[in-house]
Amino acid sequence: MTVRFTSALLLLVAMALAGCAAAPLDMYRDANMDFGAVRTVAILPLANLTRESSAAERVRDVFGTALLATGSLYVIPPGEVARGLNRVGVANPAAPSTEEAIKLAAVIKADAIITGTIKEYGEVRSGSSAANVISLSMQLIEAQTGKLVWTASTTKGGIGISDRLFGGGGEAMNTITVKAIDEIIGKLFQ
Repeated sequence: MTVRFTSALLLLVAMALAGCAAAPLDMYRDANMDFGAVRTVAILPLANLTRESSAAERVRDVFGTALLATGSLYVIPPGEVARGLNRVGVANPAAPSTEEAIKLAAVIKADAIITGTIKEYGEVRSGSSAANVISLSMQLIEAQTGKLVWTASTTKGGIGISDRLFGGGGEAMNTITVKAIDEIIGKLFQ
């Protein structure tokens, strides 16, 4: 009798612990940051770790458009950002130093700067199956202090069970890019 009771109690405890909310491992958000104060952002050129040479520009364009579509933020045009990067002399636009981020934000009048990295973009293969995949991470740097206040990552697409069993090619690259960007923006506005 006691073995059954102990087993049932352990099962209940395990279920309760499994239901506890844990901090997501794919996102960081500074609890002290007033994200409502951010109205104007600059998206810097993204780091591209893929073989697809135009992946960073494609993702940056989709991300900027999606941010503008929210109606919550003004995204400084890429040309203005490029001029600001040249004026400040940022050595690595994909990963500016704290001082460079503060100077750049002052020059282009941004409340925050967004940087990012494209880790995977394009077709992946496994055996006879192939599908498109995108993996990216984005960061938000506060303009006055140059402090990293938010970061998130996501991966979309890839080879699923149905692709392995029945072939197929997964979803179109544009479709999974939009899904990945929508997820990143959802994490930004959480």
